Amino acid sequence: MTIAPSLLLAGLLVALVAGVVRGFAGFGFSALTVAGMSLFMPPASIVPVALVLEVLASLSLLRSTAHHADHDWLRWLVAGNAVFIPVGVALLTVLPDTLLRLLVGAALMTTAAGLRIGVGYRFAPSRRLRATAGVVSGLLTGVAASGGVVAAMLMTASGMPPAALRGTMITFLVFCGSYALVCAALATTGAMPASRLLGPDTLVWGLVLGSGMLAGIRIGRHLFEGADPARFHGFVLNLLIFISGLGVARAAYDLAGN
Repeated sequence: MTIAPSLLLAGLLVALVAGVVRGFAGFGFSALTVAGMSLFMPPASIVPVALVLEVLASLSLLRSTAHHADHDWLRWLVAGNAVFIPVGVALLTVLPDTLLRLLVGAALMTTAAGLRIGVGYRFAPSRRLRATAGVVSGLLTGVAASGGVVAAMLMTASGMPPAALRGTMITFLVFCGSYALVCAALATTGAMPASRLLGPDTLVWGLVLGSGMLAGIRIGRHLFEGADPARFHGFVLNLLIFISGLGVARAAYDLAGN
């Protein structure tokens, strides 16, 4: 299928903005990319590409950060994602595009709002909290390539030191992104109607979004110098809430029209 040049340009711009966020804040690329691109195309077409790029971006930092990872958190996150990523991928393959857009938009908007409202909150790093992070992040990774935002929110709320948070997140993102891609590949070749998950267009989108991501990361790292990270994080979350809200509004309008 031929991809319209205007759609490729839109994808490049979305990835550029999301890359700036990733380079500056260290998170949010997949969430912003999926939320932004879902305004123009089915989420199922873009989630696998976002997963690939997230894994590649994390692999480049894995060696220098993995030794800081909190293994108690990591075990629960890996266990929850191992069980619930396939559930999210299954939803991605069987739900109608409009309903899926509504689900993805609502999940991303709720997560971003939780991060925004929950600044300064602290929770004990209990097994229940870790298990909740594993389950919810697994579902969101499978259906929207955005489970890392939930994991980061709950680890931050538990008071995890920045170095441990960074090391845990990068190690976790390599695992969950790779595992979700394997699940998507198996779904594509299996009985489920998942041919839209992986196909010839995946490579094209990978090249387009990847180039935007790399350029954006370089810009974001440059902007980080002398800037206020707290204010920028707030801006990023507000942006994610706004974009996700547009996706929810469009999906609701489409459903009402039917």
